Amino acid sequence: MKIGFIGAGNMASAIVEGIVQKDFSQPEDIYLYDISAEKVHAFAEKVGAHALNDPQEVIKTVDTLILAVKPNVIKGVLLEAKDAILQNDPLIVSIAAGTSTEAIYDVFETDQPIRIVRVMPNMNAMVSEGAAAVCGNTSATKEDVATIIDLFNAVGKAWPLEEKYFSIFTAIAGSSPAYTFLFIDSIARAAVKNGLPKDIALEMATQAVLGSAETLAHSKENPWTLIDRVSSPGGTTVAGIVELEDNAFISTVIKGIDATIRKDEELGKK
Repeated sequence: MKIGFIGAGNMASAIVEGIVQKDFSQPEDIYLYDISAEKVHAFAEKVGAHALNDPQEVIKTVDTLILAVKPNVIKGVLLEAKDAILQNDPLIVSIAAGTSTEAIYDVFETDQPIRIVRVMPNMNAMVSEGAAAVCGNTSATKEDVATIIDLFNAVGKAWPLEEKYFSIFTAIAGSSPAYTFLFIDSIARAAVKNGLPKDIALEMATQAVLGSAETLAHSKENPWTLIDRVSSPGGTTVAGIVELEDNAFISTVIKGIDATIRKDEELGKK
């Protein structure tokens, strides 16, 4: 399978490196285009892929076309690529947040079936620990969706998900790395407040959160059972948990997720 990318930013680069390292695709079967010609040629040379100077040439060459562009430019990219896509019929894969498969299809103004798969990845794909939701439109086959799930499993984990749930996924996986970074920084700042240097505090907090996530990922227990295991009667952890709950820690996190979902739904309607 020949795979093309329009847009070769951080996410596209992470995907390319992941699928090459995991042998999902061979470098010579990957074709890249980006408005920054110098950058894309340097990256293509690094991984052994092809850098093309015309997006139309990418579309004519590949079986699967990944649109790795921002939501605010995807319509313009599709309009420019419209004729080549209709003529060559590649599988279209979009990673643009808040842009539905229906919105993508409507740009083409055609009755011709177009296979479209929408993916919501997150930034952790850059360290091969990404989380991605995948859905296809009515023209995309089960095999199309399965192929793209396999592709994104090369840079983390991917799940099939009905498109109506994508705003929720955006909140709990797409945006949540930012909340996690905030949590880690807050732990480190608390340590600084109590006298620990920031650099070592941040390193320790990061490792603690990383290890906690790994522990949960490899456990069959629910999070509260693991909380109980850390919490000794009358101990330090219980004191901290009680203080966090006195200040509505859980409900505050939920409110943040709710706000993210509402915003994503608003953007999807524009």
